[in-house]
Amino acid sequence: MSLIFERFARAGEGADEIFSESLSVRGEKVSEYARRLYFGVCENVSFLDMKIGSASRGWSVSRMSQITAAILRLFAYELYFDGDMPIRVVINEAVEITKRYDDDGAPAFVNGILGKLSDDAETFRRKSANTEPDGVGSVAD
Repeated sequence: MSLIFERFARAGEGADEIFSESLSVRGEKVSEYARRLYFGVCENVSFLDMKIGSASRGWSVSRMSQITAAILRLFAYELYFDGDMPIRVVINEAVEITKRYDDDGAPAFVNGILGKLSDDAETFRRKSANTEPDGVGSVAD
C-alpha cells in the first residue's frame, strides 16, 4: 500500500523508478505478491479510478485523500484481478488497513465503496475466467 501511495504522490516519477528506489535506497524487501499488486495497480489505474469514481457518487478519486485513494486502488485491484482472494476477505483487509492509516471516517467510506464494487467485481472475475488465453474471448464479450 505504501508503494502505491508513493507512486501517485510522486506523479512525475515512473512506477519502475519508485519500485527500484524502494528496494535499493530503503532496503525494503517486497514479496512477489506485493510486486504483482503494485504493478497491477499502476497498469490498471484508469480502470480502477473509473470503477471507484462510479461507486463513490460525486467523489472522484482526485478529490479523495491520497491515502484513501491508495487503499481503494489497491483493494479494488484485488477485487477485480485477484480471483484467488475471496471478496469478503479483500474488503475486510481494506477496512483494517484503513483503520490503521486513515482518519476515523475513512473505514466506513472504504467499506461502502468496495461493497458497491463487489458485485461488479464478481461478474468481472467470472467473465475474465471464461476469457480464452489466446485472446479469442474478451471481457467485453
